[in-house]
Amino acid sequence: MIRPIGFCATLRAAMIAAGLLLSGGTAALVPLAVAPAAAADEARLEIVTATGRYPFRIEIAATPQARATGLMFRKALDADYGMLFDFHREEPASFWMKNTFVSLDMIFIRADGTVANLATGTTPFSEEPVSSAGPVRFVLEVVAGTANKIGLKAGDRIVHPLVAGSK
Repeated sequence: MIRPIGFCATLRAAMIAAGLLLSGGTAALVPLAVAPAAAADEARLEIVTATGRYPFRIEIAATPQARATGLMFRKALDADYGMLFDFHREEPASFWMKNTFVSLDMIFIRADGTVANLATGTTPFSEEPVSSAGPVRFVLEVVAGTANKIGLKAGDRIVHPLVAGSK
């Protein structure tokens, strides 16, 4: 059995609601991605790198149910589209790619909007954990290759109203 990785009480509740928690209290890893029906809001954000400012249309996964479903079951994503996971506080984050058809770049972001670390070109359907390098408040998932295309690196920043000090 696979034990949960860094789960908090809210995530446990979401897993129970989503039917991901097994009878013995163990679970598979948190899905790394959200289904269209689960995403509540569409918004915009910018990624700021040394090469410029890049706008993205995003869905915000701010509820346990939306975070548990992520981008699962989507067959394609537009190049300027992503999903922003908001954990409402900084904590270590781990995702997986189970039931996710599209390879993703995962951007792990601190509460102040700085990029902590990246996981690029994730493997569709993989159950291997993809984790932050430390506590993060947000994770942004975009189509694989985006980080390389825009020159994104740790220390770059995200601009969005949820991010403290965004400008």
